[in-house]
Amino acid sequence: MDGKKRAQQVYTLLVEVGRKTGDGLPEGSTGAALMIYASGVDEAEAVRETVAILKQADMAPLDVTGHGTLPEREAEGHEIGAEERALMQRALDENAVIVAQVSPFQD
Repeated sequence: MDGKKRAQQVYTLLVEVGRKTGDGLPEGSTGAALMIYASGVDEAEAVRETVAILKQADMAPLDVTGHGTLPEREAEGHEIGAEERALMQRALDENAVIVAQVSPFQD
């Protein structure tokens, strides 16, 4: 290691969660999809931090799909609005995991 700190980036993650007592999901839902912005020096760190925080919040993460950083998403042609950009900046500024959207699954 050369002692240089790698820059934090914000990753867009889609996390599928199952049900767990105290998870705060609506009654009757079977789980949910969470759109999350998480900071990390790489995507693996962002995923680890996200899973740890969701577990602390009594959620049951089942699957995480990475959708890349802001520049990667822009290169793929994703349209990213001002609100989404503001949440990404907040995740970076606060070195945080931000849950931007929760979409419960219903049977």
